[in-house]
Amino acid sequence: MTNEEIENKLKTMKADLQRRRLAIDADLSAALDPDSEDRITQVENDQVLTEMRKEATAQITSIDAALERLTRGSFGRCVSCLAPIEPNRLEAIPYTPYCVSCARLADEGLSP
Repeated sequence: MTNEEIENKLKTMKADLQRRRLAIDADLSAALDPDSEDRITQVENDQVLTEMRKEATAQITSIDAALERLTRGSFGRCVSCLAPIEPNRLEAIPYTPYCVSCARLADEGLSP
């Protein structure tokens, strides 16, 4: 993939996440149903939506960081060990900052 293709992919992902976040915000701002049984369900749904919003925000932050790495010329290199990130990994998660080895360390709570 060229840098332009990567940039377009990241920007498309970001726009999709921003639209999703706006839809979530609209759902979260809806008034609670006066029926207590429906209200319980709505509160539970709001909790799920809140977590989805947090995840979308985190992904947008990661995409912004990837776009910055692309601008700086360091995109495709692990931010921890500086090794090239595997092309298949970048295809699946184009905003990832880590190679597989460092990502495993991060997932285990260890410093990559």
